[in-house]
Amino acid sequence: MTLQSKNIPVGYKDSPLGIIPQEWEVKRLGEIGIFYGGGTPSKSIDEYWHGDIPWISSADLIENDIYWCNINRFITLEAVRNSSTQIIPQNSILIVTRVGVGKVAVAPCDLCVSQDYICLQNSGMNTIFLAYEIMQRMKNIVSQIQGTSIKGISINEVKKIQLPLPPLAEQEKIAEILTTWDKAIEKQTQLIQKLELRKKGLMQQLLTGKKRLPGFTGEWKKVKFGDCVEIYRGGSPRPIERFITNQPDGINWIKIGDVKPNEKYINRTEERIDPEGVIRSRQVYVGDFILSNSMSFGRPYILNIDGCIHDGWLVIQNYHTYFDKDFLYYMLCSENVMAQYVGMAAGSSVKNLNKEKVASLLLYIPKTIEEQQAIAKLLDVIDHQIEFAICRRKKFYIQKNGLMQQLLTGKKRVRI
Repeated sequence: MTLQSKNIPVGYKDSPLGIIPQEWEVKRLGEIGIFYGGGTPSKSIDEYWHGDIPWISSADLIENDIYWCNINRFITLEAVRNSSTQIIPQNSILIVTRVGVGKVAVAPCDLCVSQDYICLQNSGMNTIFLAYEIMQRMKNIVSQIQGTSIKGISINEVKKIQLPLPPLAEQEKIAEILTTWDKAIEKQTQLIQKLELRKKGLMQQLLTGKKRLPGFTGEWKKVKFGDCVEIYRGGSPRPIERFITNQPDGINWIKIGDVKPNEKYINRTEERIDPEGVIRSRQVYVGDFILSNSMSFGRPYILNIDGCIHDGWLVIQNYHTYFDKDFLYYMLCSENVMAQYVGMAAGSSVKNLNKEKVASLLLYIPKTIEEQQAIAKLLDVIDHQIEFAICRRKKFYIQKNGLMQQLLTGKKRVRI
C-alpha cells in the first residue's frame, strides 16, 4: 500500500501506533528510563510505621489526576531495608498495575510505594508530558482487560507499552497546556471544598437555632419526629423478576441503584413493576421522602416521581403540617440527625434503620414554616453554587480529555 493510498497528510508518517507527525518517534517505555518496584513492610512490626519516609498504596491516588497523591503513612529506613520496597526518587512516574490498575501520578517527593506500583524514572523526557501519555495508554489497557479475569499487568507488559514521542520542546508545550487545564480543575475543586465547608458551618448554625436570620424571633420547639410525620417501610414482591414489566401500566420500581450519593431528588428508575407487584409493595408519591435503611444509612431523597419501594427503603409522608419540604431535607441531612442514627446503631456491627428508630428522632425546629423556608432558601443557594462548580469542573475534565486525545497523538499540533 502506497503512502498516497493511505491518505497520509503532508508532514506525517505511518507508524506502529498509526499516523503521527514526521518528526515524532515511537519508543517502548522500557527504552526510556529506570524502573522500580514496590512492597509493603510488615504491618505486624509497629515500629516500621513511625518513620519519616512517605509510603503510599494504590488507594492514595485518584484516576485522571497526575498531581493528586495522598500521603498519610510514613515508614522507617529499617522498614525499607527489611522489605521489598525501595525509595522512589521525586518526579518519578507512579503507575498502578494491580489493585486500582490504570492510575498514574508524578511522585511529589522521594517516597516508597506498595507492590501495586511500577515506577519509572525517565531519562531525557518531560516528566509531565510522559505521565499524561502513559495515563492515556493505560486507559486503553484497562478498557481491554475490564470484564476479564485479569486483575493487573506485569512489569514486562508495562515496558512493552509504545508511546508516540514528539521532540522535547513540543513535549514541554503540550505539558504546559494540559497543566493549565489541570489548574482550572483544581481551582474548581478548591471552590467546591470551600463551599461545602461553608454549607456545613451554616447548617450547624441555622439548623440548631444558634444563628437566626433577620426578622425571626421566638423560641424553637422540641418535637419527636414520629409525632409529626407518618413513616412506613417498603415492601418487596418476590421473586421480583416475576413482576418487572415493560408495559405502559407499569409503575416506577425505585432501587438504591437509581440514586447517586449526592443527589437530592429521585427523578427516574431503570425498572417498573406491574399492577400485581404494586399490590405487594409500598406506593410512594411525588414529594415523599425515602431513606435507605441500610446502604446509605439514613440519607434522604425527595421523590419527583410516583412509584413503589422495596423493604430496603423507609418512606416519610404527611409532614407538611410541621415541616417545609426543603427544610426537612436539610434537617435530615444534618449532623444532629446523623449523630442520633449513629447512637442508635452503637454496639451493632451492622448500621441499619427501621421505622421505630427514625420515629424516635428528637428535633428542634422553628415554630413558623416561614423561618424554615428562609433557612432552606439560604442553604439552597449554596447547594446551587456547589452544583454549578461541579458541573464546571466536569466540563473542564471533558475539555481536557478531548485535548489529550488530540495533542498526545499529534492530530493537533502546538506552536513552539
